[in-house]
Amino acid sequence: MNRRSLSSWTSRRSRRGRGRCAAAAAVAVCALAATAVAPHAAADAAPAASRAAEPPEHALVGYLHASFANGSGYTRLADVPDSWDIIDLAFGEPTSVTSGDIRFSRCPPAECPGVESEAEFKVAVKAKQQAGKKVLISIGGQNGQVRLTTPQARETFVDSVSSIIDTYGLDGLDIDFEGHSLSLDDGDTDFENPTTPVIVHLISALRTLKERYGDEFTLTMAPETFFVQLGHQYYGSGPWGGQDPRAGAYLPVIHALRDDLTLLHVQDYNSGPIMGLDGQYHTMGGADFHIAMTDMLLTGFPVAGDPDKVFPALRPEQVAIGMPATPQAGNGHVPPAEVEKALDCLTKGSACGPYTPHGTWPALRGLMAWSVNWDRYGGDEFAGTFDRYFG
Repeated sequence: MNRRSLSSWTSRRSRRGRGRCAAAAAVAVCALAATAVAPHAAADAAPAASRAAEPPEHALVGYLHASFANGSGYTRLADVPDSWDIIDLAFGEPTSVTSGDIRFSRCPPAECPGVESEAEFKVAVKAKQQAGKKVLISIGGQNGQVRLTTPQARETFVDSVSSIIDTYGLDGLDIDFEGHSLSLDDGDTDFENPTTPVIVHLISALRTLKERYGDEFTLTMAPETFFVQLGHQYYGSGPWGGQDPRAGAYLPVIHALRDDLTLLHVQDYNSGPIMGLDGQYHTMGGADFHIAMTDMLLTGFPVAGDPDKVFPALRPEQVAIGMPATPQAGNGHVPPAEVEKALDCLTKGSACGPYTPHGTWPALRGLMAWSVNWDRYGGDEFAGTFDRYFG
């Protein structure tokens, strides 16, 4: 997700050539500091904060442009329609790529006419929670590159994110790392035992936050397909080097935190073609892409084609499908009929089209949209589709 609606990954993909995915030459990444990986710190006492009820059986997740405007119009938190069950405040961003120091600044009035005051915003957070909603801080986005290269950056990340959560009484954290935030060092080939500092420090930081706030802490992730499903073909720079080191780089993070992860909603948009479990490439623009990409998460898949290294399936209640709410929100938008076809196939086994998934999952959690603002701009069509389908 990003401020200008089109992901930076789209332009990178078009330059590399869509059919070859990550087999192009490796790109330069930020230098990693030579440092030992510290164990995660002992949990602090959980602060007293309002906590909403558990997400409903089927949930609608949406990002709220809380710190910027991008043509979709500003929406006050209090005015977010009741359809949205999890509201991700976009975005908390670092003071520098490697500082780990995350700041959340709400949109200034000059950029967002009608923006509420700080006090009104905090009241709106509590009101949403009292209505059974979850309000999270989302870290990253297109502009928020975060690389926890050192133990100090890890500690700073934990403390600064905790400060944001405590200041606004939030329910948890969404990780929306894009661009060059996550990449794998040469030789780091086992997603179950990662050695890359930026990966290991992020896992440790998220575990510490979960321990600090307890079982009710909501943790979600919104990676691009490049960092997850592409890992079925390519993982990091590969055994001989030369591949993009970011390919599949979210997999060790998701795997290490799967017992703590509330929800994974991969961005099924702004994506190049991705090979599914059927050995065929799937492209955006219809139900088939969402079915194939979601089936991979719910079935599991060999990483880098290695049958001895299988990324295990996630529980269906941990998975939502990420979509752009309107054509303006991102490449890969599909109309309501295609949304319903994807849901019918995955939850009922009907209307599956050319791709046949490996199961039926009535407990699939729901949908994620970029964004609440774009959906309101488009007449609330996406939320309306969700409400009609799940009743």
